[in-house]
Amino acid sequence: MKLCVAFDVASYDDCLHLAKELKGLDIWIKVGLRSYLRDGVKLLEAIKKIDDFKIFLDLKLYDIPNTMADACEELAKLNVDMFNIHASAGKSAMCTIMDRLSALEKRPLVLAVSALTSFDEQEFFSLYRQDIKQAVKEFSKISYESGLDGMVCSVYESLLIKENTDSKFITLTPGIRPFKEKSDDQKRVADIQCAKENLSDFIVVGRPIYKAKEPRKVCEDILEHLK
Repeated sequence: MKLCVAFDVASYDDCLHLAKELKGLDIWIKVGLRSYLRDGVKLLEAIKKIDDFKIFLDLKLYDIPNTMADACEELAKLNVDMFNIHASAGKSAMCTIMDRLSALEKRPLVLAVSALTSFDEQEFFSLYRQDIKQAVKEFSKISYESGLDGMVCSVYESLLIKENTDSKFITLTPGIRPFKEKSDDQKRVADIQCAKENLSDFIVVGRPIYKAKEPRKVCEDILEHLK
Protein backbone atom coordinates (compact mmCIF):
# COMPACT_ATOMS: atom_id res chain seq x y z
CA MET A 1 0.00 0.00 0.00
CA LYS A 2 1.26 3.47 -0.96
CA LEU A 3 0.62 6.82 0.69
CA CYS A 4 -0.56 9.60 -1.61
CA VAL A 5 -0.46 13.06 -0.04
CA ALA A 6 -3.05 15.56 -1.28
CA PHE A 7 -1.52 18.99 -1.95
CA ASP A 8 -4.80 20.92 -1.71
CA VAL A 9 -3.18 23.93 -0.07
CA ALA A 10 -3.70 27.67 -0.46
CA SER A 11 -0.76 28.73 -2.62
CA TYR A 12 2.07 27.71 -4.94
CA ASP A 13 4.60 28.53 -2.20
CA ASP A 14 2.69 26.39 0.30
CA CYS A 15 2.86 23.45 -2.13
CA LEU A 16 6.61 23.80 -2.57
CA HIS A 17 7.17 24.22 1.16
CA LEU A 18 5.24 21.01 1.82
CA ALA A 19 7.14 19.15 -0.93
CA LYS A 20 10.47 20.23 0.59
CA GLU A 21 9.32 19.12 4.03
CA LEU A 22 8.38 15.67 2.70
CA LYS A 23 11.48 15.21 0.54
CA GLY A 24 12.98 11.73 0.74
CA LEU A 25 9.82 9.98 1.92
CA ASP A 26 8.33 7.09 -0.05
CA ILE A 27 5.14 8.88 -1.04
CA TRP A 28 3.09 9.96 -4.03
CA ILE A 29 1.82 13.52 -4.37
CA LYS A 30 -1.71 14.30 -5.47
CA VAL A 31 -2.11 17.58 -7.32
CA GLY A 32 -5.80 18.40 -7.53
CA LEU A 33 -8.05 20.80 -9.36
CA ARG A 34 -7.43 23.79 -7.11
CA SER A 35 -3.66 23.65 -7.28
CA TYR A 36 -3.48 22.77 -10.98
CA LEU A 37 -5.86 25.55 -12.07
CA ARG A 38 -3.91 28.05 -9.99
CA ASP A 39 -0.35 26.97 -10.76
CA GLY A 40 -0.46 24.77 -13.85
CA VAL A 41 2.43 22.78 -15.27
CA LYS A 42 5.03 24.88 -13.45
CA LEU A 43 3.88 23.32 -10.17
CA LEU A 44 4.34 19.79 -11.50
CA GLU A 45 7.82 20.66 -12.75
CA ALA A 46 8.79 22.37 -9.49
CA ILE A 47 7.68 19.38 -7.41
CA LYS A 48 9.71 17.00 -9.59
CA LYS A 49 12.79 19.23 -9.14
CA ILE A 50 12.53 19.04 -5.36
CA ASP A 51 12.53 15.23 -5.39
CA ASP A 52 11.62 12.44 -7.77
CA PHE A 53 8.11 12.25 -6.37
CA LYS A 54 5.47 10.24 -8.20
CA ILE A 55 2.64 12.60 -9.15
CA PHE A 56 -1.06 11.77 -9.35
CA LEU A 57 -2.86 14.52 -11.28
CA ASP A 58 -6.40 14.47 -9.92
CA LEU A 59 -8.55 16.35 -12.47
CA LYS A 60 -11.42 13.85 -12.87
CA LEU A 61 -11.93 14.43 -16.60
CA TYR A 62 -15.46 14.08 -17.93
CA ASP A 63 -16.52 15.00 -21.48
CA ILE A 64 -17.36 13.43 -24.83
CA PRO A 65 -15.01 10.60 -25.91
CA ASN A 66 -12.80 12.41 -28.42
CA THR A 67 -12.40 15.49 -26.23
CA MET A 68 -11.42 13.30 -23.30
CA ALA A 69 -8.93 11.36 -25.42
CA ASP A 70 -7.37 14.61 -26.66
CA ALA A 71 -7.07 15.88 -23.09
CA CYS A 72 -5.60 12.60 -21.82
CA GLU A 73 -3.01 12.62 -24.58
CA GLU A 74 -1.96 16.09 -23.43
CA LEU A 75 -1.81 14.96 -19.79
CA ALA A 76 0.45 12.08 -20.80
CA LYS A 77 2.99 14.65 -22.02
CA LEU A 78 3.24 16.32 -18.59
CA ASN A 79 5.48 13.71 -16.95
CA VAL A 80 2.80 12.77 -14.42
CA ASP A 81 2.63 9.19 -13.23
CA MET A 82 -1.13 8.80 -12.85
CA PHE A 83 -4.33 10.70 -13.62
CA ASN A 84 -8.05 10.04 -13.46
CA ILE A 85 -11.27 10.32 -15.43
CA HIS A 86 -14.92 9.78 -14.52
CA ALA A 87 -16.18 6.25 -15.13
CA SER A 88 -19.64 7.68 -15.74
CA ALA A 89 -18.33 9.11 -19.02
CA GLY A 90 -18.96 5.57 -20.25
CA LYS A 91 -17.23 2.66 -21.92
CA SER A 92 -16.94 4.34 -25.31
CA ALA A 93 -15.00 7.24 -23.80
CA MET A 94 -12.74 4.96 -21.77
CA CYS A 95 -11.96 2.73 -24.74
CA THR A 96 -11.22 5.77 -26.93
CA ILE A 97 -8.83 7.10 -24.28
CA MET A 98 -6.96 3.84 -23.82
CA ASP A 99 -6.71 3.25 -27.57
CA ARG A 100 -5.15 6.69 -27.92
CA LEU A 101 -2.74 6.22 -25.03
CA SER A 102 -1.70 2.73 -26.15
CA ALA A 103 0.09 4.31 -29.10
CA LEU A 104 2.46 6.15 -26.77
CA GLU A 105 5.88 4.74 -25.86
CA LYS A 106 5.14 5.39 -22.19
CA ARG A 107 1.87 6.34 -20.54
CA PRO A 108 0.71 7.22 -17.04
CA LEU A 109 -1.59 4.98 -15.03
CA VAL A 110 -5.24 5.81 -15.69
CA LEU A 111 -7.86 5.42 -12.97
CA ALA A 112 -11.62 5.85 -13.17
CA VAL A 113 -13.56 7.72 -10.51
CA SER A 114 -16.49 5.64 -9.29
CA ALA A 115 -18.53 7.45 -6.62
CA LEU A 116 -17.11 10.51 -4.89
CA THR A 117 -16.45 9.95 -1.20
CA SER A 118 -18.49 13.09 -0.44
CA PHE A 119 -21.65 11.17 -1.43
CA ASP A 120 -23.77 9.32 1.08
CA GLU A 121 -26.28 6.70 -0.09
CA GLN A 122 -29.24 9.07 -0.20
CA GLU A 123 -27.59 11.76 -2.29
CA PHE A 124 -25.98 9.24 -4.63
CA PHE A 125 -29.29 7.47 -5.22
CA SER A 126 -31.03 10.76 -5.97
CA LEU A 127 -28.63 11.30 -8.87
CA TYR A 128 -27.86 7.79 -10.17
CA ARG A 129 -30.95 5.79 -9.09
CA GLN A 130 -28.68 3.01 -7.83
CA ASP A 131 -27.08 2.26 -4.52
CA ILE A 132 -23.38 3.04 -4.33
CA LYS A 133 -22.06 -0.52 -4.29
CA GLN A 134 -24.12 -1.62 -7.29
CA ALA A 135 -23.05 1.41 -9.31
CA VAL A 136 -19.38 1.00 -8.34
CA LYS A 137 -19.51 -2.67 -9.29
CA GLU A 138 -20.78 -1.77 -12.76
CA PHE A 139 -18.36 1.14 -13.15
CA SER A 140 -15.42 -1.09 -12.21
CA LYS A 141 -16.40 -3.79 -14.69
CA ILE A 142 -16.57 -1.43 -17.66
CA SER A 143 -13.37 0.34 -16.57
CA TYR A 144 -11.52 -2.97 -16.35
CA GLU A 145 -12.90 -4.13 -19.70
CA SER A 146 -11.83 -0.82 -21.24
CA GLY A 147 -8.20 -1.38 -20.24
CA LEU A 148 -7.86 1.14 -17.42
CA ASP A 149 -5.48 0.47 -14.55
CA GLY A 150 -7.83 0.88 -11.61
CA MET A 151 -10.47 2.81 -9.74
CA VAL A 152 -10.84 5.71 -7.36
CA CYS A 153 -13.30 4.59 -4.70
CA SER A 154 -13.97 4.64 -1.00
CA VAL A 155 -12.33 1.98 1.15
CA TYR A 156 -15.71 0.29 1.44
CA GLU A 157 -15.84 -0.58 -2.27
CA SER A 158 -12.21 -1.66 -2.70
CA LEU A 159 -12.73 -5.40 -2.13
CA LEU A 160 -15.91 -5.39 -4.20
CA ILE A 161 -13.99 -3.94 -7.14
CA LYS A 162 -11.18 -6.49 -6.91
CA GLU A 163 -13.66 -9.36 -6.60
CA ASN A 164 -15.43 -8.26 -9.78
CA THR A 165 -12.31 -7.44 -11.83
CA ASP A 166 -8.85 -8.64 -10.81
CA SER A 167 -6.82 -8.56 -7.60
CA LYS A 168 -4.20 -6.45 -9.42
CA PHE A 169 -6.74 -3.85 -10.55
CA ILE A 170 -5.66 -0.78 -8.57
CA THR A 171 -7.88 0.80 -5.94
CA LEU A 172 -7.02 4.30 -4.78
CA THR A 173 -9.03 5.34 -1.75
CA PRO A 174 -9.51 8.98 -0.68
CA GLY A 175 -11.22 9.98 2.53
CA ILE A 176 -8.59 8.40 4.75
CA ARG A 177 -8.40 9.72 8.27
CA PRO A 178 -5.36 7.74 9.42
CA PHE A 179 -5.80 8.22 13.14
CA LYS A 180 -9.59 8.79 13.22
CA GLU A 181 -9.45 12.55 12.66
CA LYS A 182 -12.71 14.41 11.87
CA SER A 183 -14.23 13.66 8.47
CA ASP A 184 -14.83 17.29 7.33
CA ASP A 185 -16.83 17.24 4.05
CA GLN A 186 -16.16 13.56 3.37
CA LYS A 187 -18.93 11.04 4.11
CA ARG A 188 -17.37 7.60 3.51
CA VAL A 189 -14.14 7.88 5.48
CA ALA A 190 -11.93 5.18 6.98
CA ASP A 191 -8.71 4.69 8.91
CA ILE A 192 -5.52 2.85 7.91
CA GLN A 193 -6.54 -0.50 9.40
CA CYS A 194 -9.78 -0.45 7.43
CA ALA A 195 -7.85 0.39 4.26
CA LYS A 196 -5.53 -2.58 4.89
CA GLU A 197 -8.42 -4.95 5.47
CA ASN A 198 -10.04 -3.85 2.21
CA LEU A 199 -6.77 -4.18 0.22
CA SER A 200 -6.46 -0.55 -0.88
CA ASP A 201 -3.41 -0.06 -3.09
CA PHE A 202 -3.17 3.70 -2.48
CA ILE A 203 -4.53 5.73 0.40
CA VAL A 204 -5.00 9.48 -0.06
CA VAL A 205 -4.46 11.68 2.96
CA GLY A 206 -4.79 15.46 2.80
CA ARG A 207 -5.87 17.66 5.70
CA PRO A 208 -4.52 15.40 8.49
CA ILE A 209 -1.07 15.97 6.92
CA TYR A 210 -1.00 19.47 5.47
CA LYS A 211 -2.87 21.05 8.39
CA ALA A 212 -0.62 19.37 10.97
CA LYS A 213 2.07 21.30 12.83
CA GLU A 214 4.58 18.67 11.76
CA PRO A 215 3.46 17.23 8.39
CA ARG A 216 6.59 15.13 7.97
CA LYS A 217 6.08 13.48 11.36
CA VAL A 218 2.48 12.62 10.45
CA CYS A 219 3.66 11.10 7.14
CA GLU A 220 6.33 9.09 8.92
CA ASP A 221 3.77 7.79 11.40
CA ILE A 222 1.44 6.78 8.54
CA LEU A 223 4.25 5.07 6.65
CA GLU A 224 5.19 3.15 9.78
CA HIS A 225 1.60 1.91 10.08
CA LEU A 226 1.60 0.84 6.42
CA LYS A 227 4.48 -1.59 6.93
